[in-house]
This record gives sequence, structure tokens and C-alpha cells, in this order.
Amino acid sequence: MKVMPVKITPVRITHVVENLERGGLERVVVDLAGMQYRDGHDCEVVCLFGAGALASELRKQGIAVHACGKRAGLDLRALRRLRSLLAARRRGVIHTHNATAHYHAAFALFGLKPDRLVNTRHGMGAADPGSRRERLYRLSMPLTHRVAAVCEAARDRFLAHGLHPRSGIEVVRNGIQVERFRPASVAARRQLASELGLPEGTRLIGTVGRLNVVKDQASLIQALLRMEPVSDDVALVIVGDGPLRGELERCARDAGIAARVRFLGDRSDVDRLLAGLDVFALPSRSEGYSIALLEAAASALPVVATDVGGSREIVHHGVTGELVPPGDVGALAASLSRVLNDERASAGMRAAGRRWAMREASLQSMARRYMDFYGYTQPGEHQLDVLCG
Repeated sequence: MKVMPVKITPVRITHVVENLERGGLERVVVDLAGMQYRDGHDCEVVCLFGAGALASELRKQGIAVHACGKRAGLDLRALRRLRSLLAARRRGVIHTHNATAHYHAAFALFGLKPDRLVNTRHGMGAADPGSRRERLYRLSMPLTHRVAAVCEAARDRFLAHGLHPRSGIEVVRNGIQVERFRPASVAARRQLASELGLPEGTRLIGTVGRLNVVKDQASLIQALLRMEPVSDDVALVIVGDGPLRGELERCARDAGIAARVRFLGDRSDVDRLLAGLDVFALPSRSEGYSIALLEAAASALPVVATDVGGSREIVHHGVTGELVPPGDVGALAASLSRVLNDERASAGMRAAGRRWAMREASLQSMARRYMDFYGYTQPGEHQLDVLCG
């Protein structure tokens, strides 16, 4: 017998997104397209609106990123641009992300019969299943081959609302570049506290996300006031930007704790910031399969998160962190106090979260799951040796 290499058959894959600004969905698309390209596939990304801040990461790797420049309302010029780009790529996989990008792509492709038009819903869907966006999304289902939800909770919700594409809905969980995230350490915490102008020894609670109503950072600011025992050596680090930044800054000032709350805005060094925290908090009112929680686990951080969407599929209560009801500031404060002050329990959570992330949350495993989802069963590595007689 001799050993023969089995190489991956290149697949043409086109990702369609609204844009590539900083965010969890956009991070997934950039990482996934990069991994697929490195695995030998022919990848491009089409943005419905502008390209966005993360587009340069793909272009540096040699992956083309196109922007349709869509304006508000019905924009036929952008739709024609989208149709032209997708027509040239229809002999392969067209993978759209979330509802708006999907129904625009589906309607742009009408009559062109693409090989595979698939979609990922990255959250729990709209609060109102009867909204215009969701109605247009449903109208695109007869043209859609497969839909992926990012967690079991999201799939159950979509099915309950009667969403039935041709081949049903599968769960394909998100993954991250786990190797980018190093475990949190005392040295990193000291350095971060110093950078933020905080006294040495300050304990840091951090969160990462867009500053909007859904992420509910306001509850986290209120929880800081109600933690027991009340301590001036605890500070809150908020990473991200958004429409509520001014309101949240006023909230901290009005509560008299502005000196203990740091707003860092959008950052490209989230991995370094996470390594300097003591606890990660995510007080969201809704989540799909949170990239922020995956990154916190990979950074060996104990987590306190609200029990919404797919968060319980990441945070294992009492093992890697604690889950609390959404909007319950008292419960959030109590959990943060327990995790922050019980060093033995938090050490166990750190180790368990890191082990889980290394095993379950890698980018490589997500890329393999998506190739299966597309209908291409291929080796999980760049090359696999098999025995041939």
C-alpha cells in the first residue's frame, strides 16, 4: 500500500453582507472567508452598502471585497450592481448573512438559478416576525436552498414562526480564532489598569458590544452601584461604540461613578483588553450565539451573562460562569459580586471556559461545519493522508 494525499476540491464561495463594519456577524464573515481562502477555495465578499472597516483585512489576504453602495429605500442601481456581481459567481455557493442581505441577493438572482443560495441568521430574528424585513425574508424562502441558525434557541424560534426553507434549518455554531486570545493574567490586568489611569490593584469588569438598547450596558452601570460589598477598587470597562454612548456616559456621571467607568470605543485590540479583565459581563436583552462570549471564554474569563438566546449554550451556569434573567439589575449585581469575590470559584470557571473554547469554539471547526452545510463533505485540514491499495 502507498500513502496518497487527498486534496480539497476548490469551491467558489461568495459571502453577501450588509457591510463589514466592526461587529460579531462581520467578524465571523471575515474570519470564515479568510479560513476558506486559506483552505484553497475561491472566495469573494459582496457588501450591500459600503465596505466597512474590516474589509481591509480581507483585501490584504487577496480576497476581493465589492461594495454596492445601496442608498436608503429601493435602490435599483445597487440592485443591478448586486445582480451583476452575483451572476458571475452563481456557479458555486452564494452565502448570505442575515435577512436584509439575503432577500436582496435572492431577488437580484431571480431567474439566474444559482447552484446554492444559503443563508445564516446570526441572531434571534426580529422582535416582530410580521415586520417588513421579515415579510420580505419569507418571500425569499422558495429561492433559498438552506438556512443556518447559530444556536438551538434561534432554530426553535424560527421554526415556531413558520420559517421553512427548502431543506429546513440547521444549527451551525460560530467559531473564533481561539489562538489569538491568551488567558487573562495579573500582569495584563496591572498594565490595563495603568493605561486606564486606575490605581494598581483595581479589579476590572469588562463588556464588549455595540452601545445600543439590546446590549443593555445601562443595567451593567446600575449593577456596579449595587454590588456587595460596595468597593471603590472595582471599575467597569466598556468596549464598543453606538447610538447610546452619550446617554450611557451621562448615566455614569449621574450615578456618581464616572471615575470608575471607562468607555474605550471601537477597538481593534479586543484580545489584549480581555486579557486584562477579571470578569466579563454581557447583560444583553437578546443574543444569538455571541462572539463576545466565545472570546471571553477563550481568554479564560469567568462570565456573567443574561440567560437569553444561545448564551446558555456557551455559558454553563456554575461551571464557566453564571446566568441571570435579562433586565434584573439586582441579580446581575449579585452574580458579579460572587464571581469577583470568590477567587476559588472564579479560578475554576477560568480553566473550564478556556478548555471549552479550545474544544468547541475554534474557527477551524466552524469552517468544517459550513462546508458540510453547503453540501461539500471534505477533509477538515488542508490535506489528509489516506491509505490506497
